[in-house]
Amino acid sequence: MRISPISPELAARPGAARDELHGESIADPYRALEDGSSDATRGWSAAQNARTRAVLDALPGYAERRSRLAELLGVGVLGVPRPVGDRIFFTRRSADLRQGVLHVLNAGQVRALVDPNRMDARGLISLDWWYPSTDGALVAYGLSSGGDEQSTLHLIDVETGAALDAPIPHTPRAHVAWVPGGFYYTVNPAPGSVPPGDEHYHRRIRYHRLGSDVTADPLVFGEGRPKDEILSVHTDVSGRWVLFSAQRGWVSNDLYLLDRSAHDGPRTLLEGAEGLAAGTIVSGRIWLRTDLGSPNYRIVAVDPLTPDRADWRTVVPEGEHVIESFDVTRGHLIVHTLEQAVSRLTVWDHSGRRIRGIALPGHGTVTGPVAEPDGDQFGFTFESFAQPAIAQVATAADGEPATVAALPAPPGLDPAAIVVDQERYRSRDGTEVTMFLIRHRDTRPSGAVPTLLTGYGGFNVSRTPVYSAGIVLWAEGGGLVALPNLRGGGEYGERWHRAGMLANKQNVFDDFHAAGEALIAGGWTTPAHLGCSGGSNGGLLVGAALTQRPDLFAAVVCAVPLLDMLRYQHFLIARFWIPEYGSAEDPEQFRWLRAYSPYHQVRPDVRYPAVLLTTAEGDSRVDPGHARKMGALLQQVQAGDPDAVTLVRIDADAGHGVGKPLDLQTLDLADQYTFLSWRLK
Repeated sequence: MRISPISPELAARPGAARDELHGESIADPYRALEDGSSDATRGWSAAQNARTRAVLDALPGYAERRSRLAELLGVGVLGVPRPVGDRIFFTRRSADLRQGVLHVLNAGQVRALVDPNRMDARGLISLDWWYPSTDGALVAYGLSSGGDEQSTLHLIDVETGAALDAPIPHTPRAHVAWVPGGFYYTVNPAPGSVPPGDEHYHRRIRYHRLGSDVTADPLVFGEGRPKDEILSVHTDVSGRWVLFSAQRGWVSNDLYLLDRSAHDGPRTLLEGAEGLAAGTIVSGRIWLRTDLGSPNYRIVAVDPLTPDRADWRTVVPEGEHVIESFDVTRGHLIVHTLEQAVSRLTVWDHSGRRIRGIALPGHGTVTGPVAEPDGDQFGFTFESFAQPAIAQVATAADGEPATVAALPAPPGLDPAAIVVDQERYRSRDGTEVTMFLIRHRDTRPSGAVPTLLTGYGGFNVSRTPVYSAGIVLWAEGGGLVALPNLRGGGEYGERWHRAGMLANKQNVFDDFHAAGEALIAGGWTTPAHLGCSGGSNGGLLVGAALTQRPDLFAAVVCAVPLLDMLRYQHFLIARFWIPEYGSAEDPEQFRWLRAYSPYHQVRPDVRYPAVLLTTAEGDSRVDPGHARKMGALLQQVQAGDPDAVTLVRIDADAGHGVGKPLDLQTLDLADQYTFLSWRLK
C-alpha cells in the first residue's frame, strides 16, 4: 500500500527560530508546534490525525487485531493488595469498565469503594493513587481527568462511603502519610501563585488535621528548598516519627526526621550524599534500602534516637542480585530481589536472619511487596508476559500466599504456547547484556521472522516479564518480541543505571542497536523485518535508533517521546530529569545532548524507516511538542520521496498513559501493531 504524500496544506510551515548555545547556532524550524493551543497547531494536528486514521483504518487485518486486543486487554488490570487490619484494599479494572476501581475485602466480602466509572459517562476520570489510614477506616485518594494526572485529593469513610472534609487540589502523584487524627501530604502550588510553568515544581509537604479547614493546612516541610526536588513523606503507626525525603533525580536524596513529641523541627538524617536511601518506619526503627556503598543495595535499620549514619545497622546485606524493593511487617522484612531481571521474594527477621523464600507461580515479575506495619501480613502481585496478574496476600511468619484476586486468561490463549527465552549478547564496547525473547512455540529462526525490538534504558527502571496484550498478539501472529535489559535500567544495580545516564547515555543506544544486530546474527530476522517501539524515555531510545541506525530498522513506533533534548527541560515537569539526562544550559552537557538529540540528527539525505509518532494533548509529563516537531521535520525532509511514511497521531482525551480508558488503549495498540505488521511482514 502506498500512501499519499504530504500535501502543501498538511505540511507545517518551517520557521526561522534559532538558539545560540555555547557558540553554536541551533535551528528549530518547527518551534511553532510547541504551542499546542494555537489555531495553526490545532489545525495541523487535526489534519495529521485524519491522514493517519485514513491510512491505518484501511490496512488489512486492522479490525481483527483490534478485536483480539480487546479480548487480551479485557482481562483487566489488578493492583497490589494492601492488608490493613481485617481489611484488604486493592484496585481492579474488569472488561466492562473503562477505569480501575478501588475495592475493599472484609469478612470474605468484596465491595467497590471508589468507582470513577460512576463519576463520568465518558470514562475519563481516573483513580491515580490511594492511601488507607493505619487502621483502615479512611482512605485518601486522588482523581484526575483526561489522563493529565493533575490529581485532587479526596477522603472517604470506608465503612459508610461518606466523603469527608473538602477536596484538596494540586496533588499530582501525591504521597500521603497518616498519623492519628490526620495526615501529611505533598502538594504543588496553585497556578498563578508562582511564575507560569513553575506550578509543576515547588512541591511542599503540608499537614491536614481531620475535620479542619483544608485551606489552613500548615506547611511543614519544603519551604526554601530547590524547586526541582521530589519530596515524599513517611510516618510510623504511633504517629511519633515523620520521615521527609528530598530527592534529586534518580540518584540521590536527603532525609530529615521529625519527632512530633519533641515539638521542634526536623533533624538531618542524611544530606549531600551521592546515593539513595528510602524506606519506612516500623517497630521503632527506620528501615532504608540504600545504594550508599552498595550498588546492588542493602537494607539498613536506623534507631531514630541515634540516627547518625555511622550507627546504621545493615540487616540485609548487599548480594549478587539487586534488591529491587522491600517492606516491613511488625516482625519481618519482605525482600524483593531481581535475578537476571526475574523476581524472587524472601522473608527475613528484624535481626537480619533469612527465614525462607516465598513460592511464586513461575518466572515473572512481582509488584510490591506492601506490608502491614502493625501486623504480619503482606501483599503483592505476580505476572509474566503471557500470565495476567494474580494478587496474593501472605503472613510473613509462616503463611503461604493466598490469592485475593486473579485476572482470567484471555479467551483462546494457552500461556504454555508462549515461549520465553533469555539470551546474552555483546554491546559495542563488549559489555554483556541480557535479552528476553518472546514467541509462539511454533516460531523458529528463519531469517525472516517479523521481529519487534523494544526497551527503556533509563531512570533505574527495570524491564521485567509483565503481561502485555501487544506482546501476546505479536507472538500469536508468528512474530518475535525482543526485550533487552539495557544500561540505564535498574536490573543490575546502580552501576548499571549510571552506565546509561548523563555522559554515558550513548551506551543505552549502543546496547539497543547491538540487540538488533544480535537478532539478525542469530538467524531470526533481517532489517527488512525488524522494527522497534518505545514510549517516553523509550521513545527517546527509538528516536535515537531511527536517526542513528536507519539502516537497521524497517519500522519505528515512537510513543509520547522526548526528541528535542536541547529544549526538553523547559516544558512541564522535565527539570526533574536533568540529573538523568543533563541540560543544554551547561556547556559540557550540551555537547552530550547535541550529539544524540533525535530532532537535531534528522538529515535530508537519509532514507528513514517508516515511523508512527503518537502523543496526547493531556500529557503532563512529556510535552506533545516533541512528537509534533519531529513529525513535521521528518515529513519535510521526506517530501520528495513517494515511498516515505511518517504518520502522526495526537490523542485529545489522554495523557502520558496513566488513566487511559480501555477503549483508547485498545485503539492505541491496534494502531501500533497494525502499522508494524504492515511494514514488517
